[in-house]
Amino acid sequence: MVEDKKDRPMDGEQKGEQEVEIEYLTEIKKTSRKKTAARESSRKKVTELEKKLKQKQEEIEHLQKNVDKLKEEVLRQLAEKDNLRKRFEKEKEDFYQFALSDLLKELLGILDNFERALQVSDDHNPASFRQGVEMIYRQLQDLLFKKGVEPIEIKDKKFDPYLHQAFMTEESDEVEEMQVGKELQKGYTLKGRLLRPALVKVIVPRKKENE
Repeated sequence: MVEDKKDRPMDGEQKGEQEVEIEYLTEIKKTSRKKTAARESSRKKVTELEKKLKQKQEEIEHLQKNVDKLKEEVLRQLAEKDNLRKRFEKEKEDFYQFALSDLLKELLGILDNFERALQVSDDHNPASFRQGVEMIYRQLQDLLFKKGVEPIEIKDKKFDPYLHQAFMTEESDEVEEMQVGKELQKGYTLKGRLLRPALVKVIVPRKKENE
């Protein structure tokens, strides 16, 4: 009778080979699981990095939009500032031109009176000519006063280098400090500021011989 090999007990050598094979297969499975776990871990890390990279990219795009917006705002404000400057300069120029035109119109009226006075002079009427010139003089004075121009008054004959310009000097024993001897040409102020100094003759103390 032939014995069935499956029912035959394994000897020690066969058992050893089977155990080695089982251990080998087990080790392969372990290695495979480790590789799978490693791949899964790497995939998660890559996914996280991609997510972080996407977030950073979105932040960069958001910041770039803000930068572009600020740049446009700065350029807009610079353009508005330049437009305001140009408009201010144009308005200032127009103001000066119109202000000058008003003054010139008033001067033209005085010029008309000069022409009338000259016509009277041609008629050999000295009295009428003088009256015409005096009228023109008063008109011009009134116009200057209306524009803020006032003559400089010399008070107490005291010389003021800010308001007076010395045209000539004369020594005298009767003064101890510089004084205005004579006004040669009137000076004027415009709204309190010096427009033209008065041209004067100045009396100065005479120098002593031992000085």
